[in-house]
Amino acid sequence: MSKVKFWVPMLGLIISQSILAETVVPLKNQTSQMIQQDTSACRSQANTQHPVQTPGQVGGRVRGAATGALAGAAAAQVRGNQYEAYDRIDEDLKQDYRQNQARGAAAAGAVIGAANQRRNRREAVVAADQAVAANSSVYATCLQQRGYDVLP
Repeated sequence: MSKVKFWVPMLGLIISQSILAETVVPLKNQTSQMIQQDTSACRSQANTQHPVQTPGQVGGRVRGAATGALAGAAAAQVRGNQYEAYDRIDEDLKQDYRQNQARGAAAAGAVIGAANQRRNRREAVVAADQAVAANSSVYATCLQQRGYDVLP
């Protein structure tokens, strides 16, 4: 029970921190229309200089599996061509051999593709966090230059 009492406030703090927006305080008696125009102009400037995009790459496993299957089948064909007797083997057996090699390579490719996708997502999240910080900085600086105080 004591663990629940600790985590509930912490969870509330984490959620409230992620939801909080910047508060704009006019320092030069700006009208509400002027505040809207300035915030819109500064948001536009910030988005132009540091656009914020959400990471959304998908399909890494499928691409990896397809690449692996292609490589596996090609490698099987090359290995088979190394032997003179390969030409005398029934085409169905050759096809089975290539398919078996392709399956194994596709499984390995899917694993590698998934790992690459996870790595790319982590890098994209870091880049997005940096873009959000830069965007917020440009936005706050712009508003401060126009006579506002920006509070986190």
